[in-house]
Amino acid sequence: MSLYLFALLIGAVAGLRAMTAPAAVAWAARLGWLPLAGFPLSWLGGVIPVLVLTALAALELVGDQLPKTPSRKVPVQFITRVLTGAFSGAALMMPSGHWLRGAVIGAVGAVIGTLGGAEARARLARLFGKDTPAALIEDVIAVGGAILIVAVAL
Repeated sequence: MSLYLFALLIGAVAGLRAMTAPAAVAWAARLGWLPLAGFPLSWLGGVIPVLVLTALAALELVGDQLPKTPSRKVPVQFITRVLTGAFSGAALMMPSGHWLRGAVIGAVGAVIGTLGGAEARARLARLFGKDTPAALIEDVIAVGGAILIVAVAL
């Protein structure tokens, strides 16, 4: 049952920062925390996927601070978050044999994270009077949450 919760949570992380969830899952596979050997996603723990996903996650953290970055709720951004949430949830649950359930649960988590994260960030931005502190808090929650999820779940 807890694996389902972790799939939902990693999906929520993808809703906050689309590339942070797959980067965390890739690192978990690389470090041996997520045993993907013999599964279709075994490539995820390779050096190249880990480096590429980490770079994309870092670039997203920087890009999110730019004033012209589109809303996470526009179709392309929203769909990307749902897909990365589904991918990350599937990867987490692949060793248990329930990767399809993980994909669905991760996608649901991404929807929750996208909409809930947008609302929370908007409220924090109003509280602070500007967006930057709210964005940085969201970054810390996404990155810290992703690390905690893969460290505890596996």
